[in-house]
Amino acid sequence: MLLDAPSMYFRAFFAIPVTVTGTDGVPVNAVRGFLDVLGRQIRDHRPDCLVACMDADWRPAWRVAALPSYKAHRVAPDGGDGSPAELGVQVPLIEAVLDAVGIARCGAAGFEADDVIGTLTERHPGPVDVVSGDRDLFQLVRDDKPVRVLYGAQRWTPVDEASVTERYAIPGRCYGEFAVLRGDPSDGLPGVAGVGAKTAAALITKFGTVEAMLAALDRGEAGGFPAGARLKLAEARPYLAAAVHVVRVARDVPIPHLDDRLPTEPADPVALVALSDRHRLDGPLNRLLAALSQVSTTP
Repeated sequence: MLLDAPSMYFRAFFAIPVTVTGTDGVPVNAVRGFLDVLGRQIRDHRPDCLVACMDADWRPAWRVAALPSYKAHRVAPDGGDGSPAELGVQVPLIEAVLDAVGIARCGAAGFEADDVIGTLTERHPGPVDVVSGDRDLFQLVRDDKPVRVLYGAQRWTPVDEASVTERYAIPGRCYGEFAVLRGDPSDGLPGVAGVGAKTAAALITKFGTVEAMLAALDRGEAGGFPAGARLKLAEARPYLAAAVHVVRVARDVPIPHLDDRLPTEPADPVALVALSDRHRLDGPLNRLLAALSQVSTTP
């Protein structure tokens, strides 16, 4: 099980009132929500191993160089991440709790959590569940391994290739290509002007990849292009050539070996008790530890 930790704690922050605080008055709404989701996923899906994947760089320079609009709307006036300050102070606390519990976490300089997830998914020989509230990771689903995304916020729905096809009328592994054509404002992807979801789905179903579509354009092929689409795509060629590499999740990030086994007992019980007392985390931590204990004692 791979956790898209930023997606999880971002959604938890907005799902639980920021008035939920620790003894020092610092908000812990995102921490509590994150821990409760984590405990529930462990209890429901019983993974053999688990990694919390982190953003070491939420807007990598190499992606911005290729596509300056990438996440540009999220940049704060000081150039940093525009997330609420009340959330920012909770991220180190989430990391401290994971360390005290003994759950592996991983980030990689110059890469986002999605890239860590893509790389660990590629490395792992068996089935993988990715916990995320972001559709970007639908591009990783594959039924033959299998890889699926447990997608949502309150309800976490398993998404496989058939689910992607049913939702978007595209081949199950092609969500990234589809997003490039249609656009995705949440990531600063403008898409191709005049190409909506239906046309994007038809193009991806026909060509499979943006590169194959551009190659057909270069050869002057007319077949497979909906009426009026060829000119729009030709005009958007520079964007398409850049965006496809920005949107695709990296699968070769340099990540050292991780001990991703589920802990059978807290790695640092003294630190965990101190964190729990100071930040009023008894409830979610007890539920998480109970889920871990249940999995570790089940034959």
